[in-house]
Amino acid sequence: MPFSLEQFLCDYDTETFAFKIGDRELHFFKPKTIERFIHRDDPMTEFPMWAKFWEASVVLTQHMAGLPVDTRRRILELGSGLGVAGIVSAVMGHCITLTERNPDALNFLQANAGINGCDRIAIHYLDWFHPQLEGRFDLIVGSEIVYQHSVIEALEALFKKHLAPHGRVVLTGRVRTTETRFFERMSSSFNIRTKKHTLRSEEKSETVVLFELSEK
Repeated sequence: MPFSLEQFLCDYDTETFAFKIGDRELHFFKPKTIERFIHRDDPMTEFPMWAKFWEASVVLTQHMAGLPVDTRRRILELGSGLGVAGIVSAVMGHCITLTERNPDALNFLQANAGINGCDRIAIHYLDWFHPQLEGRFDLIVGSEIVYQHSVIEALEALFKKHLAPHGRVVLTGRVRTTETRFFERMSSSFNIRTKKHTLRSEEKSETVVLFELSEK
């Protein structure tokens, strides 16, 4: 069944936020609250990480907006969430595929792509543990995706299967124990470069690290 924005707005209680890149301002739907998406018996099971525009997503979006456009470069985004980084990339002219596993997140991706004129952007369901995705990609990106130890092996296998020869991986996030273990494991196959970004607002400052992995 084709995606319907009208039905989406009936199904979800949403609000919008803006993201400005250069002289262009894009708009995105997000849930007004996340309560309906939280597992009642175990809040940490399937916690709706996708429902917020995280600081790490800001850094990834800015990084993608600064890349020179090459239409031959195939890009895969893991855990696209609300779709800001991927949709900005598409608007800039990149050839990018957005992926999510959560059905509600996929609906928000479709809606946000539509309101920003990216109706033809590739959006796919992707389970990292049982990936059913075709082809290899020159660049794989993601923000705040290594937040559970259980995903480390799955991501490593996904990179091996879907990263093109001489491809790169760019991930952004805060440094936690899971990230440390993940990149220790990745260091056997990849050269890893890091760059710290500090995002400041009136309320707080947040440090986000951008990790760039290239095959050894």
